[in-house]
Amino acid sequence: MIIPAIDLIGGQVVRLYQGDYAQKTQYTQSAQERFDLYVKEGAKFLHLVDLDGAKDANARQLKVISSLIKNTPVPIEIGGGIRTKKDVEDLLTIGAERVVIGSKAVTDIVTVKDWMREFGAEHIVLALDINIDKVSGQRLIAVKGWQENSNVTIEDLIEQYQEVGLKHVLCTDISRDGTLQGSNVELYADLHQKFKDISFIASGGIGCIEDVKKVRASGANHVVLGRALLEEKFTVKEALACWPNE
Repeated sequence: MIIPAIDLIGGQVVRLYQGDYAQKTQYTQSAQERFDLYVKEGAKFLHLVDLDGAKDANARQLKVISSLIKNTPVPIEIGGGIRTKKDVEDLLTIGAERVVIGSKAVTDIVTVKDWMREFGAEHIVLALDINIDKVSGQRLIAVKGWQENSNVTIEDLIEQYQEVGLKHVLCTDISRDGTLQGSNVELYADLHQKFKDISFIASGGIGCIEDVKKVRASGANHVVLGRALLEEKFTVKEALACWPNE
């Protein structure tokens, strides 16, 4: 499935370069206009990151997110600084289809496992952003806005969450994010071979339609498209022509 994505700061659509708030591009279209366009072009699922909430849970843009969910006729998954059970409850209550959990899934495995049992694994996405060690080849998960390596590999963490029925993993190779220079298809191919029961969502680096085709061939189940769509490298309709939604 093709999953268009937008990031929000202060209700405005933005794009960060490799997670750096100091390297921010702001776009003129509103979040609703952008989602309306994606749905019109054929999107069946959308991805939203609350960058204010990622920085400060008290700044979570719940009113903006609630309005987007109410006025958008396809399911939306929401991420950005999910740290507490209340964060999960708040987003599911206003209609989020899935809640995307990043650092918390690495630093507090017991708690996030409990959330998956309570709310259902189908409503939880683990967002695992990785740095690949150039010497060992280990895929180490980064935490705290990519500022720290956890020394936990993505393979080890997935195995732990399989105990509670893990279904969805959003995986980003940090070195590719925002670059438009292609996705790490070797990574997704390998993860797909190791964990065939997990639905992998590829993210980061997509710059052209050929990149989309390569991700589909890797065995990844879905691809998140952010900057490439915002900068009109191609349209959702064009992406769907080579990877139709199931």
